[in-house]
Amino acid sequence: MRREASPPAARPAEAWPDAERLLRGLEWRVLRRLDGALHGDYRGLLFGPGDDLADLREYQIHDDVRHIDWNVTARLDTPYVRRYHEDRDLAAWFLVDLSASAEVGAHRSRARVALDVVAVLARLLVRRGNRVGALRYRQGIDARVELGSGRRQVLRLLHALTASGSPGRPAAGAGTRLHELVEAALPMLKRRSQVVLLSDFHSEPGWEAPLGRLAQRHEVVAVRLTDPLDGVLPELGLLLLGDAESGEQILVDTGDPRLRRRHAEAAERREARLQQAFASAGVDVLELSTDDDLAEALLRFVRLRRRVAERRGGPRWPVAGGAA
Repeated sequence: MRREASPPAARPAEAWPDAERLLRGLEWRVLRRLDGALHGDYRGLLFGPGDDLADLREYQIHDDVRHIDWNVTARLDTPYVRRYHEDRDLAAWFLVDLSASAEVGAHRSRARVALDVVAVLARLLVRRGNRVGALRYRQGIDARVELGSGRRQVLRLLHALTASGSPGRPAAGAGTRLHELVEAALPMLKRRSQVVLLSDFHSEPGWEAPLGRLAQRHEVVAVRLTDPLDGVLPELGLLLLGDAESGEQILVDTGDPRLRRRHAEAAERREARLQQAFASAGVDVLELSTDDDLAEALLRFVRLRRRVAERRGGPRWPVAGGAA
């Protein structure tokens, strides 16, 4: 006799914590650990070297070959490298997807993970005098925080992202159109900036090309918010499943091995498409699960970016996507 599993109770929308309390907790639990591990070198987390040429000098054995000026080298018949001024006034924008699927998570919601990432990275940046801003997407772009600096600016970002108490739930049939968020940033960013796009990338197609255009002018990091149960269909008998984006519900027999196999194959195809899209756009990718330790995940990402930059002899700005 087949057992019919009762559908799990809907996970209530996660209540947002007070912005000041959240930031103080992250400063104690995460930022102190990052400071000790990075030894103040926060640039490995987000930024490459500056764009302004300082001078030229002869190549030395420890120099990065990517900085060789080949025109001068050819004229003088001696290798010369370019030196650059470090950026002093950096601008970083956080593009945050808080659509309905952001509420989902086995341990905590994707939305809460996104909030923690924004708080940590923004606080790291403003401590060095840099400026940060944000765009929030729910059913559309419904909040924008202009660039600013200082700890109060980080609190403004957190207040804007948590306005209305919890992530919005769209009407039935609506879905995420991530391309709207990316396209909104294209005309808004007038100078070269750091862009951090946070999303689970459960979206209608069409965001890949705008993301590639954004990465041509700016340094883009995609933070892909995942969950341990993504792509997993447990054997629980008859189960009523719902789509957080569209509101559609369907009754499925999870005891059917053919169904579970097709589900796993579909998840693998989606994963392959996503990785191909990130690689084509030329963005670095941080895979961040709802059960990850945030400090450890960020440190893994830093180490990966440094290894990739050392292996590649291409442009001064890292351009290849890779999962941390």
